[in-house]
Amino acid sequence: MHIHILGICGTFMGGIAVLAKAAGHKVTGSDVNVYPPMSTQLEAQGIELIEGFSPEQTNLNPDVYVIGNVVSRGNPLMEEILNRGLPYVSGPQWLAEHVLQDKWVLAVAGTHGKTTTSSMLAWILEYAGLAPGFLIGGVPQNFGISARLPQAPKQEPTGKSPFFVIEADEYDTAFFDKRSKFVHYHPRTAVLNNLEFDHADIFADLNAIETQFHHLVRTVPGEGLVVVNGREESLQRVLQKGCWTPVALFGSDSGWQTGEVDANGGCAVTFEGKHQGYLAWELLGEHNRMNALAALAAARHVGVTVEVGLAALAEFQNVKRRMEIRGVVKDVTVYDDFAHHPTAIATTVAGLRAKVGDARILAVLEPRSNTMKLGVMKEALPASLTEADHVFCYSANLGWDVTSVLAPIKNKSLIFDDMTQLVTAITSEARPGDHILVMSNGGFGGIHTKLLERLGG
Repeated sequence: MHIHILGICGTFMGGIAVLAKAAGHKVTGSDVNVYPPMSTQLEAQGIELIEGFSPEQTNLNPDVYVIGNVVSRGNPLMEEILNRGLPYVSGPQWLAEHVLQDKWVLAVAGTHGKTTTSSMLAWILEYAGLAPGFLIGGVPQNFGISARLPQAPKQEPTGKSPFFVIEADEYDTAFFDKRSKFVHYHPRTAVLNNLEFDHADIFADLNAIETQFHHLVRTVPGEGLVVVNGREESLQRVLQKGCWTPVALFGSDSGWQTGEVDANGGCAVTFEGKHQGYLAWELLGEHNRMNALAALAAARHVGVTVEVGLAALAEFQNVKRRMEIRGVVKDVTVYDDFAHHPTAIATTVAGLRAKVGDARILAVLEPRSNTMKLGVMKEALPASLTEADHVFCYSANLGWDVTSVLAPIKNKSLIFDDMTQLVTAITSEARPGDHILVMSNGGFGGIHTKLLERLGG
């Protein structure tokens, strides 16, 4: 089959391209952002990329066009496809029909922690010899790739693993399918990590997102398992709408829990009040301990013992862009983190604070997500940054007044709409022993490299 992917350079669609190529399909694609690193990764797989969405791409005569959700009506190639009645399908639907079919799908959903928890879960299954396939919206460092097909398990070297771990996004599927992506995946094991209001560009309120999560719950078979954060009232409301599948709670007295954290960040793990083992690792924060509990519970559902799961987590390397150290210059450490929602920002800053103690944290924020650009979560920003010693905010392309929003922390915040001035201000403030925490869900203009070069200059 020849598929032509519109919007191929996004993480999700790029992952589909890699999987399709590995499965033996001919893959081509187009996007308006054909540049490294995604372009080089795809070209290394032998995938032809085209810049832009010219109608002439229909001359490629693929068997089907796979449409990413960045494509909307008015896109010239999409209009040509529609006018000519050519076959097209969404990315999630193509994935479900050609990759996930007949697989035991383990889907990880939630406002926060999807990428990390998916990576933990895939690594636990890999460590246990189950050789899962996966599609994750980041690069798990234990694997070095974001997507792969199921491999041959250790106990069955001539076969293929039945397991596939997928990061299950609640964002909409395509311009012609406004259901959440995860509705297509039909998981046997579903993780509901947490649920807050986000994606204000497509969801009117929290209830609208809860409805989509309930659509996901409806697709899990009675012999499956739904792993649920027991601390989230929103997820309890989702289950109260109806659940026909056994539920395993984590973070609550009746389910999976972690004990007191030791000086090295490790802790005991219990299930239904019974000691299961000890989690010995160096990841920071309560959020990562919750992610670990969800991954352990999901892995147990496919037969991985808690003992093996804990051993795997002891060797887990966090995902790129999750408190990733980009460099240390003159005793100043620069981190990169994907945090872009106030809850994630607060969690990230708190985790770094727990690690560095009284050392200064210089928080650098780019409110870049659609929700943040709309200003829906802006009032929660000051509280999310209280544990930082200094706050630098990049305000370019925002439609709301950052100065008034950050007024509650104006004594420690500076706002810039010019990248050069921002870098100058941060490096002028930094001194040995400081920790510069950069938070954005985009590339942030290569600010990490600029900071390191300026600090070393």
